[in-house]
Amino acid sequence: MNFDAIVIGGGIVGCAIADRLARERRAVCLLERDVLGGAATAASMGHLVVLDDDPAELALSAYSCARWRELAPQLPAAAEYRATGTLWIARDAAEMAEAAHKQRRLAAAGIASELVDEAQLKLCEPALAPGLAGGLRVPADAVVYPPVAAAFLARRAAAAGADVRAGVNVRTLVDGGVILADGSELRAPRVIVANGCAAPELLCSVPVRKRKGHLLITTRLAPTVNHQLVELGYIQSAHGGDGESVAFNVQPRPSGQLLLGSTRQFDDLSCEVTPRLLARLVERAQAFLPGLGSLTALRAWTGFRPTTPDHRPLIGPWPARPGVWLACGHEGLGVTTALGTADLLAAQLFDQPLPFDAAPYAPARFAAQVSHAA
Repeated sequence: MNFDAIVIGGGIVGCAIADRLARERRAVCLLERDVLGGAATAASMGHLVVLDDDPAELALSAYSCARWRELAPQLPAAAEYRATGTLWIARDAAEMAEAAHKQRRLAAAGIASELVDEAQLKLCEPALAPGLAGGLRVPADAVVYPPVAAAFLARRAAAAGADVRAGVNVRTLVDGGVILADGSELRAPRVIVANGCAAPELLCSVPVRKRKGHLLITTRLAPTVNHQLVELGYIQSAHGGDGESVAFNVQPRPSGQLLLGSTRQFDDLSCEVTPRLLARLVERAQAFLPGLGSLTALRAWTGFRPTTPDHRPLIGPWPARPGVWLACGHEGLGVTTALGTADLLAAQLFDQPLPFDAAPYAPARFAAQVSHAA
């Protein structure tokens, strides 16, 4: 069977790409070896947040969050899209200075934000610990429930004519197509590898590495939290080295629960919860939200972020294999940047005007590592 494009991976990124191409009336096939919206998508927090520590990250996340706001009225209620805003919390004067720098960077990209002092912070979020210096409020940021959002995009792609197949594994890539586990072959001049941490299973030289993380959700009747709360040191934690890291990140859920994150580690590829790291996560959260001490954890789980050496995703042609394109390596921003990734990749695939500069995400930046890749 022949298609214009085959998308491998039915997480939020792959579903967004299939939806984008199908709505352009391209003949597209979406292949997922497990369930749509599973793996990293199902394990994630679902924040839709503009990050500004890197100009490329800012361009992609700002564009993508705007696209999510456009899509929001069409999402089903179960997707739980809510414009909670993000409150970046500063513990001291040095972090307040960083909040001011952050505000200027966001403003340069057209993103509105508001500096809040200690008193204003307490009014915004009464449950926060006393003595925090203030923070930066970004009102347009939002949260979404990723598995439902991914399933919605897949259904919309199918309604537009996409061939969506779950429970179908790709055995190998071949010139102009793929071979499935059952030995059958699908043909397309464009094969898009969007399967996150599993990308190296098909392309061994793709520089994507698994990075484990823990999340925890509380019982109901948690302390009232109005915004997504993130400590200003979160980015340093997220983009740190190979060691373990823990940073405060809390989302209010419509159920009255709180979703707590997050941890990062490279040295553990098991799916099991690590009690030591979970304890650190809870301890970090209680330093900002003391009322958590009276709650019970309902569930904790782990997932794996697909990480690249420079923490930028791979979006574009794969130099070692003509006809193969990548849309992976988004680390913890796959949900945030899925729609922007889909638009950027579609523009490259079919020679359309780019929504923003594609060069910072080009897989060719790792050309020296892949020159002998199969």
